[in-house]
Amino acid sequence: MGTVNHPEELYTFDEAAPTVPAGLHLVAGLTGFADAGSAVAQVTTSVLEDLDTQLVAEFDPDVLLDWRARRPVITFEHDHIAAVEPPRLALHLVRDEIGQPFLFLSGYEPDFQWNRFVDAVTGLAAQLQVADTTWVQSIPMPVPHTRPISLTVSGTRADLVEQMSVWKPETQAPANVLHLVEHRLASTGSQVTGLVLLVPHYLSDTEFPDAAVAALSGIAAATGLIFPTDALREAGREFLTRVEEQVAGNAELQRLVGVLEERHDTYMEGNPVASPLTDVDGEVPTADAIAAELERFLADRRTQGDGGE
Repeated sequence: MGTVNHPEELYTFDEAAPTVPAGLHLVAGLTGFADAGSAVAQVTTSVLEDLDTQLVAEFDPDVLLDWRARRPVITFEHDHIAAVEPPRLALHLVRDEIGQPFLFLSGYEPDFQWNRFVDAVTGLAAQLQVADTTWVQSIPMPVPHTRPISLTVSGTRADLVEQMSVWKPETQAPANVLHLVEHRLASTGSQVTGLVLLVPHYLSDTEFPDAAVAALSGIAAATGLIFPTDALREAGREFLTRVEEQVAGNAELQRLVGVLEERHDTYMEGNPVASPLTDVDGEVPTADAIAAELERFLADRRTQGDGGE
């Protein structure tokens, strides 16, 4: 007989893990696939650095991770390696700004053993008796940066779909592993919500603070949790000021942003447009120029390190 690989062998509870109360919200966001605007990465940093956290369990990277694709980061000091920072996938007990506890699953999206990982996550959710699960992802879309970031909402919460979901496509797309977790939880009657942010595609390779703010706002709406967003909002205002400066000085960029704005507004007004990214004839707007121009601009700013400001 072959060896039985139990899902619970994928993770280890921390020796100092706190007692986890029953009935908590589970919030999840994994990086490694389609994290447009680095929304999930920024949410992870904000939660783990700005809130009170305690490690509950950590997953085994030797089983789940392709180390050659996502190598550890080292700190090299003159003549020696001072530190090694391997990728982590872990479950934390966190308290929000007003002390409400919740569980937070964050880190890399597994490269291997997805079915077993889904079994492990749903098993943990059952073992810890979570009240519900909310997960977040961001994808690049031809939408303008001058409009609020919209959401596609999935899962079992019809009220949230009705209130928050702007784009409700019927389509096929590559899955995030948390899609599989959502599908499994929904099939067992558990409460689960997926929040997919629609981020301007020409900003998808940047660290777009407004994307993180939108993600945290969506999680807050789904769970009632309170997150600190002041620093992200301030960074977002500075970021968009730089983008607007570039657009204002380029007539072609103004025209292309205008096209995206018109199609977005037409869709939002309930006119016969099937999607916020196409016109009535189903044509996808040509916005590659704005992407290229803004990416060059933002790359230049990163290279300069904003030293001129």
